[in-house]
Amino acid sequence: MGKFYVEKKKKYEKVMAKPETIDFLLNYSKSLKINDIKGVKFESNMN
Repeated sequence: MGKFYVEKKKKYEKVMAKPETIDFLLNYSKSLKINDIKGVKFESNMN
């Protein structure tokens, strides 16, 4: 019979982001535009 290779689950700490970080990421994702022109993707940030 084959062996079972079982590892103990690691405990992870919950990471809390600051509200400023979340606001920055949300605003960045709202302003990011990705255009696909003839198979070439262009990324532009609309500030």
